[in-house]
Amino acid sequence: MTKPLLPNFGDGVPIDGFPDGGMVLGNVDGEEVVLARRGDKFFAVGATCPHYGGPLVKGLIIGTELRCPLHHACFSLKTGEVLRPPAFDPIPRWRVERIREKVFVREKLAADVRKPERVPVSGDKPPASVVIIGGGAAGLAAADTLRREGYDGRVTMISADDSAPYDRPNLSKEYLEGVTPEDWIPLRSPAYYTERHIDLVLNSRVSAIDAKRRRIQIENGDTYDFGALLLATGAEPVPLAIEGGADSQVYYLRSFADSRTLGEKANSGKQVVVAGASFIGLEVAASLAARGIRIHVVAPGRQPLEHVLGLEVGQFMRRLHEAHGVVFHMGETLTAFDGQRATLSKGKTVDADFVVAGVGVQPSLVVAEQAELKLDRGIVVNEYLETSAPGIFAAGDVARWPNPYFGQSVRVEHWVVAERQGQVAAKNILGRKQAFQAVPFFWTRQYGVSIKYVGYADKWDSVDIDGSLEEKDCTVSYQLGRRTLAIATIGRDRVNLKFEAEMEASLRPPSLRDHEIS
Repeated sequence: MTKPLLPNFGDGVPIDGFPDGGMVLGNVDGEEVVLARRGDKFFAVGATCPHYGGPLVKGLIIGTELRCPLHHACFSLKTGEVLRPPAFDPIPRWRVERIREKVFVREKLAADVRKPERVPVSGDKPPASVVIIGGGAAGLAAADTLRREGYDGRVTMISADDSAPYDRPNLSKEYLEGVTPEDWIPLRSPAYYTERHIDLVLNSRVSAIDAKRRRIQIENGDTYDFGALLLATGAEPVPLAIEGGADSQVYYLRSFADSRTLGEKANSGKQVVVAGASFIGLEVAASLAARGIRIHVVAPGRQPLEHVLGLEVGQFMRRLHEAHGVVFHMGETLTAFDGQRATLSKGKTVDADFVVAGVGVQPSLVVAEQAELKLDRGIVVNEYLETSAPGIFAAGDVARWPNPYFGQSVRVEHWVVAERQGQVAAKNILGRKQAFQAVPFFWTRQYGVSIKYVGYADKWDSVDIDGSLEEKDCTVSYQLGRRTLAIATIGRDRVNLKFEAEMEASLRPPSLRDHEIS
């Protein structure tokens, strides 16, 4: 199909009919550019999100911020600066000139490198050093933010992983399917850590935290002193307790190495059992099915994902998988595997080359417990993500934080939430006193169908579906006492963005709200 010819912004765009908050896609010297209007001001920025290449013209403008429709990364229209993950890089800008009733996009501008403050807003002396335990989404976002905010002290990331921070969501999706090259998976190049003076220590597990002496020790005996500490230890898979599971081919997917191993096994595999109908389990099922492998999913519930997305969406997901040959054994569990045959709880057996366990994860709390931090199914933090020990913060899958919108403390295992918490924790390490109030967001993509979920609903009394699941065009609302706590959308990215923005605005004082969401 021939790509439509885009308007040349160098020839000018009429202002008449260009609404406030509107955007139009065009080109300047062969590059795709988005021209946006906010009030009487016009902005020209790059057309694609640097995260996954999302079309920004289909996004949402809030104030002078532009949000990506795919995964809700946020950019400044004024400077191009990336304001919120999952993107880490800015978008380019062009000079805009208004002549009478037309707007012209001129030359491309040099990157606007913001000179960060060197002194915390609070006026307190910044910590002499920051240690981050964990090499995942929250840890990298924190290290990156510390440097963006002008912190010039020592930053050390200690990770038990053997790989530098990588794009974990892709491990169960396109990478496992075999369509994403390996060099796409690292979030940053090796040069990034050197240039920003981030000491990345891999293959190292922390064995003890001495909160009073401000020191940690890793298993090989090395010690690191810290002025401030961030616990971003993430979560680990719940082990599958089955007969033969420890000695035969049962695999988990949490790390880059895990995904590589599964991909290698898939090259010769013909039939696989996936234990668990969680997001990770179903994404693995979809990716392996796309490689021509026969998949059997074994799970105890009535429908996959029913406890998260409701009965109707669960039924839709099941039909989607069944259309690709996946066989479901719902209401059952896996009891044994001998390397060739899986035994189910009702006595049925299924031949399988190997088993993938996707029965959930649990927060990694060993070092937090050893440090005698306050725990409650996670590390308890205040609105600034600080733990019960002053100067020690937590972010990501391990953190349980107070969320005023939902009226309870929550712990959420979502990639974007972890990155945003890492950002906020870093700012508060520097004394910014910024409350974490981002609305939880996650996405899953299976067989080319993307479900975007924003909010938090661990229980509900009604589910409303606007549109059609089968036509992959709908908004699913989860309500409790007539209050909408969360929505899931298919094919309605702007609806998802608007609901997120409205939830965020409800948490701010009226004087600070952006009343115009375009």
